[in-house]
Amino acid sequence: MNIKIRLIIMSFLQFFVWGAWLITVGNYWFATKQWSGAEFGAIFSTLGLSSIIMPALTGIIADKWINAEKLYGILHILGGLFLFYIPHVDNPSSFFWVIFMAMLCYMPTISLSNSIAYSILKSNNFDVIKVFPPIRVWGTIGFIAAMWLTNLTGNKASANMFYISAVSAIALGIYSFSLPKCPPQKLISENSTLFQKMGLDAFKLFGTYKIALFFIFSMFLGAALQLTNMYGDTFLSDFSKIPEYENSFVVKYSTIIMSISQISETLFILAIPFFLKRFGIKQVMLFSMFAWVLRFGLFAFGDPSAGLWMLIMSCMVYGMAFDFFNISGSLFIETSTDSKIRSSAQGLFMMMTNGFGAILGSAVSGFAIDKYFTVNGSKNWQMIWISFTVYALLLAIAFAIFFKHKHEPEKTPAINH
Repeated sequence: MNIKIRLIIMSFLQFFVWGAWLITVGNYWFATKQWSGAEFGAIFSTLGLSSIIMPALTGIIADKWINAEKLYGILHILGGLFLFYIPHVDNPSSFFWVIFMAMLCYMPTISLSNSIAYSILKSNNFDVIKVFPPIRVWGTIGFIAAMWLTNLTGNKASANMFYISAVSAIALGIYSFSLPKCPPQKLISENSTLFQKMGLDAFKLFGTYKIALFFIFSMFLGAALQLTNMYGDTFLSDFSKIPEYENSFVVKYSTIIMSISQISETLFILAIPFFLKRFGIKQVMLFSMFAWVLRFGLFAFGDPSAGLWMLIMSCMVYGMAFDFFNISGSLFIETSTDSKIRSSAQGLFMMMTNGFGAILGSAVSGFAIDKYFTVNGSKNWQMIWISFTVYALLLAIAFAIFFKHKHEPEKTPAINH
């Protein structure tokens, strides 16, 4: 089989595993299990905790002791077994620990899948910059396909979403053992300290005001990302509690509506080179923050009838909100750090957004929604989204004032697709 097709299959399944439950787990938690919002926030913190703990550890293992494709396969099979067990969990505390174990296995496979693809493409003399993006976009397609499958089979509030995810994870784990070998590169020096091996030497960047400020804003913006992942599908499904909307398209196919966000993501990636060249990294990051303001604000006032356009528009701006900060932020790190610690710095950027940011967003939002915006089990969704809108707006204003970065078009890195 063509090597690019084999990597497309890997990329598709990698995110299919995640898409089968990530967006719809709120429906399972609140509607099926009827557990509390504060505890639900802790569930999404497992993504952040796993992102902090595991990628560096698995990176060291793959660099020194075991083929990357084998480690990748083992992690997916173990993660799949934990996912299989989730429907048998009958209390929030146990759910937290089982999903945490599943995420400890899953989260490091995201970076491992990239490493495996890079290694295989290079060994087959492909131009990675040219060939990899069309392969990686199938990951987003896989995520969307899983969302559609979960919704169209009537499982957006069912335990079956975890079985769908588990089967695909184990299938991917078995499949990965058939991939070309990616032996340890042994790039980590035997004389390196544990601090260096873990990529923690990049923490010295906090001694630079501009970069420290960037990392802090990355954490707070990372918190915003979790909010619609956690509550978006549940919010749309809750329109069923209003008689005039209970049989609406939005309620029946809420997950499909939410998938517009991922479709938007694939389209906005193509616009990034133009925006970066024309406006510069800081302005593009600001566009992202104001897109988050629109994302939340449109949700606050949208509905399945006259306000349907607001719900759809909210999903459409998600691509700008998500991609513009992540990619321009990555380029800021690329152009602002020493080459010796650049990989570690990129890892720190991901740790601040997907790690500490995810923990902050999930914990604080879960507590606040449960305490201030929930009455007799019903959530005041409009006030929830308005509070998130104010949060994003204050963050954007603070970033515009305090983060200084001069745009030099001639030094803007090229992005190839």
